[in-house]
Formats: sequence, C-alpha cells, structure tokens
Amino acid sequence: MKHTISVLVENEFGVLPRVAGLFSGRGFNIDSLSVAPTIDESISRMTIVTSGDERILEQVTKQLNKLIDVIKVIDFTDQDFVEREMLLVKVTAEAETRAEVLRIADIFRANVVDVTPRSYSLEATGTPQKINALIELLRPLGLKELVRSGPVVLGRGAKGWKSAE
Repeated sequence: MKHTISVLVENEFGVLPRVAGLFSGRGFNIDSLSVAPTIDESISRMTIVTSGDERILEQVTKQLNKLIDVIKVIDFTDQDFVEREMLLVKVTAEAETRAEVLRIADIFRANVVDVTPRSYSLEATGTPQKINALIELLRPLGLKELVRSGPVVLGRGAKGWKSAE
C-alpha cells in the first residue's frame, strides 16, 4: 500500500539521514522524498512517499515522533489532501515533431522553458497521474532527459499544522 507522510522537522544538519535511516532500517524503500523550508525558515517539511505494510509503517511513524528534531508527523494515507509534483523534461523536437510537442504541452498546460534547434525543455506541475500521462505521450517523440520533484502534499480544508496538534 502507498503511504504519503509529511514530517515537520527542525531545519538542522543531520536530520535527513536520521529520518531516512528509520525507513531503511525497517526495510522500507523511500519512493520519493521532498524537503524544503516552511514559512518559518528554522523548520523544514519533508514529504515522503513509500509503500509497504501498515503495521511496520505505524512503527516507523512512532519512531519518527521520538526523534528530537521531529516536530510533527502526519500520515496522509487515510486523509484528504492536495498533491502536486513538478516535472522538467527535455524532448526531441526536430522539425517534423515540434508542433506535436507543443500540442501535447498545451493540453497538459506545460510551459516551454528552453528551446534549442533539436529540443524543447518543458516544465509541468500536477498530480503524479497527470505527470505520468504527459511522460507517456512524450516518450514516443524522444525523451532526452527527465527529472521529477516527487509529490508534495497539503491537507485539505482549514486545518493546518498548528491546528492539527
């Protein structure tokens, strides 16, 4: 089962390896990990996507809560949330395929961020499903390079970190 976990941590050296170690130590692979400062620059938010047994993940969550640098842990698995991911992709764009690349980009509301005589670089944001669909449509045209941010999430509604405590 896929789990999306958000962890609010002190923005300090060494926090990331301690958090990642809890997952690897229990045989969990981290499918994606995104970390950035929050409104308060002394605090960072990690969004971790993993798959696995719920019982073991519950143990990982309890262990995360015990780490001194961890402020709050939310498992969004059974909650409503907004999820977005960013994609940067370089696509072959020879004369015969340039129009097709632009049509696909327009359909997915992707932005052209760089142009060369033989390629377009596109930027897109959306759900992981939207990003996957865009990649699959561009693949036959010739993907040269691709990078994804991994999902970031926010709980739905008025409740935020402060009111969730």
